[in-house]
Amino acid sequence: MKKWENLLTFSALVLAVVLLNMLAARWFFRWDLTEDKRYSITPTTQNLLKNLDDVVTIQVYLTGDLNADFRRLKNEIEENLEEFKVYGGEKIQYEFVNPEDIANADEKKAFYQSLLEKGMQPTNLYDNVDGKKIQKIIFPYALVNYKGREQAVLLLKGNVTASAKEKLNQSIEGVEYELASSIKSLSKEEKPFIAIIEGHNELNNNELADLTESLQASYSVERVNLTEKNLEGYDAVIVAQPKQPFQEIEKYRIDQFVMKGGKALFFLDAVQMNLDSIPLGGTYAFGYDLGIEDMLFRYGVRVNQDLVQDMFMGNILVNVGKFGEQANLQALPFPYYIALNQFGKHPTVRNLNAVYARFASSIDTVEAKGISKTPLLFTNKYSRIRRMPNMLTLDELKADLNKELYTQKYIPVLYLLEGKFTSVYKNRFSPDGSTPITESSPNKIVVCSDGDLLRNELNKKNQQILPLGYDPITQQTFANKQLIMNLLDYLLDEQGLITTRNKEVKLRPLDTFKVQEEKTMWQTLNIVLPVVLVVLLGIVRYYWRRRKYA
Repeated sequence: MKKWENLLTFSALVLAVVLLNMLAARWFFRWDLTEDKRYSITPTTQNLLKNLDDVVTIQVYLTGDLNADFRRLKNEIEENLEEFKVYGGEKIQYEFVNPEDIANADEKKAFYQSLLEKGMQPTNLYDNVDGKKIQKIIFPYALVNYKGREQAVLLLKGNVTASAKEKLNQSIEGVEYELASSIKSLSKEEKPFIAIIEGHNELNNNELADLTESLQASYSVERVNLTEKNLEGYDAVIVAQPKQPFQEIEKYRIDQFVMKGGKALFFLDAVQMNLDSIPLGGTYAFGYDLGIEDMLFRYGVRVNQDLVQDMFMGNILVNVGKFGEQANLQALPFPYYIALNQFGKHPTVRNLNAVYARFASSIDTVEAKGISKTPLLFTNKYSRIRRMPNMLTLDELKADLNKELYTQKYIPVLYLLEGKFTSVYKNRFSPDGSTPITESSPNKIVVCSDGDLLRNELNKKNQQILPLGYDPITQQTFANKQLIMNLLDYLLDEQGLITTRNKEVKLRPLDTFKVQEEKTMWQTLNIVLPVVLVVLLGIVRYYWRRRKYA
């Protein structure tokens, strides 16, 4: 009888395990017990991976003999890719490739060259091994391939002002977005259409070359003259530093584009000035009249005719005399060139590096019913506003920095506007006689008070196009391009993939002084306590058996 009871119990357990596995296979779930959900990916990314119709292959080059910090980043990348496989199944294939494994010197050199040609720039890794400082070259990139199209993804990002550990943590927080964004970009069958407005002396093709090339990876980009063509069929428009006024029909076409749900990004200079005239005794800066100020006012913002100055300033080259027969050019701090490093709380600017602005103006918000106004980009703690018209001279460079002048802080220079916009042509006649749409469906636009944010520099010697955000004086690359790409992703991505940038992995550093003071005690406790517990357990078991069987 006992034998049959045991057999039935065993059979019931086996049946329960089988049923449990069948239920788990049908109703799949994962349970992330971490406070910051670091081992979970967002529902948006899950849907993207579930709906892939072909295999995505990902090669990660951050591997090999890394220090502890970079091993942590590598492990986080691998964990994210494992999570991708959970939802993408066999359509997600990945591998880690170590360039150092190539023994042949010529083959290794050719492999490095192939990575460079794909846009992957190496990073120098400095480490300390047995008291000796060593330097290694690493490629913190992944190469994503889908249907024969490929894209290099930089996995080491973050704000340069952050500490090394914070920057690495910011990179970890961004791994999911960087990989998922690349997969989304490559898997798009139809690219959204973007119109760059021209006809008002905007930035030319060379000045927008780097931004245009980057946009063309995910969007179809065209330059459009509004006097010749309307905006039907476009998803977004970019107004890039116009210097001449818009005609009424042009303003009407932009306004109606917004009313119909089209996204718009305005990068405007409110003040007209000539930088080349500053060394020649100064230049008189005065405001532009672009003809679209009333439209933006109706949408909820006003770009002021002033210029902001900041103590976190960039440099300009100034001829301070002659050095022999040649001009003596020196880089001097210029308060109108600003490294903007203060951001609003929004996924488009989270963990972003500093953005470089030239001659930016302040922006005020005005009452606009139903419009949410989110400031995304600010000046720094020590700033001030200079009202225009005014004279700008090199005398400002000669004066000592006076902290007492920079009494304003966190002046907004870029706004995101969201809601149902009211047309500037409400209760007005349209210029072409048509009936205007007076209110939009829920929509989004961006207004920035610096057109130079979009402009890439040119090498003055050979006219070669330099990367957007690159400052040839300091040889530092700012995050101008990343900011624009993030804004467009947010405006045009209905699935909301950009929200994955909100992922936060909290740093929990140990107290260094406490570790030094209590290190010996905790080491002793960890070694001795387990041994003592085992001995005590053995003694207790010995006396228990003795009492039971004596």
